[in-house]
Amino acid sequence: MKKVLTTLIVMLVATAAFAQKAPVKYNQYGVAVQSDRLDVEAQDGILVLASPNSGYKLWFDIRAQADGAVFFGQNADYDAIGNGTSIRRARFAVKGQIDESWYGEFDMDLANGLVELKDALIRYTGVPNLELQVGNFKENFSLQRNTTSRYLQFMERPMVCSALAPSRHLGINAKYAKDWIWLSLGAFTTEIAGNEEWTNIADNNKDYGRNSGYSITAKAIVRPLYKAENASLHLGAAVSYRTPLASAATGEWGFYRASARNSTSINRKKYLDTNLLPGYDHNLLWTAEIAGHWGGLRYEAAYIADNVFFKADAADNTPKRFDGWYVQAGYLLFGGHQRYDANGGKYTKIKPGQKWGDIELCARYETVNLNNRGVYGGSSEAYALGLNWWVNNNVKIQLNYQFNNNDRYANGKGKLLVGHDASGKPTKDYTKVVEESGKAGVDYSMVALRFEIDF
Repeated sequence: MKKVLTTLIVMLVATAAFAQKAPVKYNQYGVAVQSDRLDVEAQDGILVLASPNSGYKLWFDIRAQADGAVFFGQNADYDAIGNGTSIRRARFAVKGQIDESWYGEFDMDLANGLVELKDALIRYTGVPNLELQVGNFKENFSLQRNTTSRYLQFMERPMVCSALAPSRHLGINAKYAKDWIWLSLGAFTTEIAGNEEWTNIADNNKDYGRNSGYSITAKAIVRPLYKAENASLHLGAAVSYRTPLASAATGEWGFYRASARNSTSINRKKYLDTNLLPGYDHNLLWTAEIAGHWGGLRYEAAYIADNVFFKADAADNTPKRFDGWYVQAGYLLFGGHQRYDANGGKYTKIKPGQKWGDIELCARYETVNLNNRGVYGGSSEAYALGLNWWVNNNVKIQLNYQFNNNDRYANGKGKLLVGHDASGKPTKDYTKVVEESGKAGVDYSMVALRFEIDF
């Protein structure tokens, strides 16, 4: 009888303990919260915290790029180009999948000690194949712009992308992607980046009552090889209608300006610059692009054009057209494979062919033209060779050689020497340049090196 009673008591205690609810937990505001234990692991060197019981997942995305470049071959009579080094990017991002339908991201850059906001967004994916996103993020326009800097084949994007293609703006976007079709439509307002942009927005609003401005951007991609395991074909086109934005300085609002450096961040001279064009009403950007990969080969080409329209009462209301294009390719030499991100409509990290990584040999030709109908912002072309050592999933070393060929109009808004006048003296005035031998304009070569780590 004693054993029976003892057994019964043990069973009752065990049952009571099992039935007892887990202790209630509270947040810092005294509100009861649900608790979920997380697993911690490193996925390809990225710290990830994920719940085994729900769709919750949190991870960090950290990137550092250290660059250096030397320049040579420029005419000794022209403005000197300084060799240099920089921290090209020092990115810190926190990304979270709250459940199966909701995702959030915050991304900032601390390069060279300057704080700049990158992505800050909320995304809903509760409808199959559909993605709704709001916040500050890249417009779906240019393949090069939308490819993360981690996986670029060259250290810098082509000049035409820097001069004409839109990047991050505050807005809302809908994207549909399934099988062979990829569609995107977004409405955007002003640029949110750093203190300068926000000061301009606040001053334009406070002092002049100016609207933020807006843009409408649409893109379509067709992918005929979506079923292929180790190949892709990306056929894309995009269009963007744009109006003056409040992120411009108060004295520059209502002006159009396009400018770019020669595909380098070390040489800070902007040879290409239309200067401020008054009476700007709106512009219509469009692009067509083709890209693909097969095994270790990856190729890409795009044309971008910007048609700029001015108000009827502008001093010069003649529409302008600026454009450019590029073609580039890379090949993994030691058996690696290129990869395509079907959901993002862009290329992602490679699969190396060896334990020590892989080496990618790349080549590119690019050109941009900011001269049109009385505007002389300059035109330029560049030839580049690149060697990328993908050491592992987290470390990449890039070596670039580039030759830059600028025309006589690429004088940085009249600030840079571009030729010699009739007396043989260097001049910044393209109207006074006399071509005695060869072509006027600043031509030079560059060798640049980058060390990158992602974790």
